Amino acid sequence: MEQRISLITLGVRDIAREAAFYDALGWERAEAPEGIVVYDLIGQALGLYPLEDLARDMGVAPERLGTGAATYSHNLRTREEVAPLLDRAKVAGAEILKPAHDVFWGGHIGYFADPEGHIWEVAWNPGAPLAGDGRFRWAGY
Repeated sequence: MEQRISLITLGVRDIAREAAFYDALGWERAEAPEGIVVYDLIGQALGLYPLEDLARDMGVAPERLGTGAATYSHNLRTREEVAPLLDRAKVAGAEILKPAHDVFWGGHIGYFADPEGHIWEVAWNPGAPLAGDGRFRWAGY
């Protein structure tokens, strides 16, 4: 298996509300089959898929899938971009879990939960500057 994640799928109860949230963050939808929403990312995609259908696809009860046991990180180019992005997420319907703050490793981060509880970290990491096109690599490029 190659070290790659191609698609992150979030199982959601209200796909219209979740899509409206990500649209409000400024994300653009990709063409997708009816009933799902997809956003192309840099080298991956994020899909919104009905929770009941995802559970059925896996052969498990929807309650088993839950939310909140993982975080999805969005890294930024500067420290100064963190708080405004958290503000934008809040206006779009997010719950701010922890406002922008400095952390022990030298970065600046904050956390929000989307309307269905999926947790996002917004971060500036001075040890991992983004490539010109926004790609992230742990130790930078």
